[in-house]
Amino acid sequence: MSTVDIVLAGARGHGRWHLENIRRLQDKGIVRLAGICELTPLTGDEIPEGLGTPEQSADFGALLDSTGARIAVICTPIPTHTDLALAAASRGVHILLEKPPAPSYAEFRRMADGVAAAGVACQIGFQSLGSHAVPAIRELVEEGAIGEVTGIGGAGAWARAEAYYRRAPWAGKRRMNGVDVIDGALTNPLAHAVATALALGDASRAEDVTRIETELLRANDIESDDTSCVRVTTAAGPQVTVAVTLCAEDPDEPYVVVHGDRGRITYWYKQDRVLLQRAGHGPEEYQYGRTDLLENLVDHVTDGDALLVVPDATGAFMKVVEAIRLAPDPAPFPATAWHLLPDEDRRVVPGIDGLVAAAADSLALYSELGADWARPHVANEVST
Repeated sequence: MSTVDIVLAGARGHGRWHLENIRRLQDKGIVRLAGICELTPLTGDEIPEGLGTPEQSADFGALLDSTGARIAVICTPIPTHTDLALAAASRGVHILLEKPPAPSYAEFRRMADGVAAAGVACQIGFQSLGSHAVPAIRELVEEGAIGEVTGIGGAGAWARAEAYYRRAPWAGKRRMNGVDVIDGALTNPLAHAVATALALGDASRAEDVTRIETELLRANDIESDDTSCVRVTTAAGPQVTVAVTLCAEDPDEPYVVVHGDRGRITYWYKQDRVLLQRAGHGPEEYQYGRTDLLENLVDHVTDGDALLVVPDATGAFMKVVEAIRLAPDPAPFPATAWHLLPDEDRRVVPGIDGLVAAAADSLALYSELGADWARPHVANEVST
């Protein structure tokens, strides 16, 4: 099999993960890192050993032209995704596009339609959807292991230091210089919880969503939400409720839970771990493998393998992004509802860990769970 040349746009921050992943695939002999697009070139120390000396340029289009790359990995600020994806598509270059694919539904459609018209492949970087746990859970549901599905919950209780919001000019912003960014807890760091919950609720596409309710709050001095929940009503019936925070007391692994009338399936998506609990049986735990999305894209380009996360399979997620974009700016927590942990330089909302778990368990929003700070907030509703 011939080696596929790759250009990586955005090699710092999360892009470092992509550098390591490309090195892994290069060691297998299936790809070669031909170019790196960064505003400031990477130093030799920033390029993992074994990747050689790829060509570097701040001009993405020129780099694609000079390297002749067949695949572009785009891991750049959210507002740049659509234009860079279309620049690659116009040159016949296939794309792995980091999540969230766009900051608005209009930009998402411009990207997805443009890529489709160009006839190139595009994979969206929701790595959790490459887990073999996802089809396994679907099979358990179809077999009736937990009876009729009554809803899907998602929970993410993470912590981020205040420095996290200084990592880039666009961090924690809803918009910048008149351009949408929408860098909130649900749309970026814990976006996998939303996308995975929708996928397990058989509601991945835009047309699968009929109504969205959001509650967006912030303890940090930012524009976007750091503590939020969303409830999605789907055309298929079951509701999907995801609650998240970046202000956890005791950060833990995020998960999605499929509720049935005779049991439940919990999926810790970063660990590819599944727990099946059902009436008349003891708990059963399973560990699954995962197909890397870049490797899947390479196999699609070279051998015709089916893509795992095409743009339209993230349409429902983008409807959630759009509802968050259209919602009023997140409400600040009362000063009495959070405190600073000086040693960790982060803000904590007491009791939020339990509320996140309760929302995923009951499919209720924060305001319905009796939190003092949530009571005044009525969910913002968007019908789609």
